[in-house]
Amino acid sequence: MYQAKLHIRAAGVDARDGATFERVSPVDGQPVTTAAAAGPRDARDAANAAAAAFAGWRDMPAERKCAILARARDALVARSEELVEVAGRELGSTPDWIRFNIAIAAQVIDEALKIPAQVESWGKTSEKDGITSHQIRQPVGVVLAIAPWNAPVTLAVRAIIWPLACGNTVVFKGSELCPKLHSLIVDILCEAGLPDGAVASVLHAPEQAEAVVEALAAHHAVRRINFTGSTRIGRRIAGIAARHLKPCLMELSGKAALVVLEDADLPAAARAAAYGAYFNQGQICMTTERIVVVEAVADAFVAEMEAECAALLTRKGRHKVGDLINAEAARRVGRLIEDALSRQAVLKIGGEVSGASVQPTLLDRVTSEMKIYSEESFGPVAAIIRARDEDEAVTIVNDTEYGLVSSIYSADTDRARRLAARIETGVCHINGPTVFDDPAMPFGGMKASGYGRFGGEAVINEFTELRWITIQEPRGDFPFWT
Repeated sequence: MYQAKLHIRAAGVDARDGATFERVSPVDGQPVTTAAAAGPRDARDAANAAAAAFAGWRDMPAERKCAILARARDALVARSEELVEVAGRELGSTPDWIRFNIAIAAQVIDEALKIPAQVESWGKTSEKDGITSHQIRQPVGVVLAIAPWNAPVTLAVRAIIWPLACGNTVVFKGSELCPKLHSLIVDILCEAGLPDGAVASVLHAPEQAEAVVEALAAHHAVRRINFTGSTRIGRRIAGIAARHLKPCLMELSGKAALVVLEDADLPAAARAAAYGAYFNQGQICMTTERIVVVEAVADAFVAEMEAECAALLTRKGRHKVGDLINAEAARRVGRLIEDALSRQAVLKIGGEVSGASVQPTLLDRVTSEMKIYSEESFGPVAAIIRARDEDEAVTIVNDTEYGLVSSIYSADTDRARRLAARIETGVCHINGPTVFDDPAMPFGGMKASGYGRFGGEAVINEFTELRWITIQEPRGDFPFWT
């Protein structure tokens, strides 16, 4: 079995009271990892360690920060196969998915290397009535970073690296579903030369989640929180943060829609829709859950999608596609499929649920009365919703509490851009899949999909304080003061 420890000033730290918890394999149900189970005291220890390291990391010249982060990137890539093995055992992840995660994480670090110099040099100066005003950006302090299990390397690295690049230190709260993987990522990053405490990490048993987050949010040194995960949990964390007046960056659930207009390249749209719906078994916040097709081309598009799904189902072995995180997740997806079929949806292909596995599934003629129309499935199910025209298509896309990602397929990109302006998502891709990210660009959602942005220069707004400093000549004539 793996052993996963806390990282507080150094790797390999046990919980104060010696508590542990076990992670069980979603594939065979056998214990995989014994992990240290932090409580509130351990959380405060981690925040204290990060606070003690803050001044040294903040004041380190940008080029030295970048050299350390670049070594961290190289170390992460060099240990790819170790990360692949751990993720396979703890999460049932396919090797290709974790290698893809690592490649994106390396791109995140590449983009983050541009940030330290920008923070260091950022400034605006103006003069009015003999007073010189300076606007500056400076790191905030300690950032609490919380990442989920579904893109375990990419999202952990993203949560940690962007605050670090802005000059902050970090307490990382790893997922209880992949404790060894997340503790290993922190160890790799720290071994690249980060000062002791610059990144601390805590793990906890599932029942201790709220107590640990509460202790960290309450700590005086913690000034920001970034969280990636479900809207359900995000609401709880935002509530804790609000009590302590801690700003948050929240990247939450999605119900991504791909719109197919009558002039679209149908084979290309179907290929993108299948990729977006079934990659990583649909366990991505950007997963294509709804395909909104203009009625004029709906039958032809469905035929293209059926062909894509059939090709996916003939791949060798069930694990070529992969399992969901656990059997309960698969059963939940199965219930959504059953509900849709009971309300006259048409099953075109797939639909079988067995253990933690769900076949890639295509449902046609989905309507708003069906649960799958509005609920995030987080599984490999694509729901085709037919629209009369582009106006109804936009209405359908916006008919959700979520607003993370959307996509439009059309031969007329000007038309598609006009429609994109009407769609209520933080990200919209034209003639591209919903599952796409560029670490140089601002990524985040609207509505119940969260607020704030990861990526590129946008992180400077999230993880630094904007300050105003004036230089004035001493004087004695103040308004209303004689």
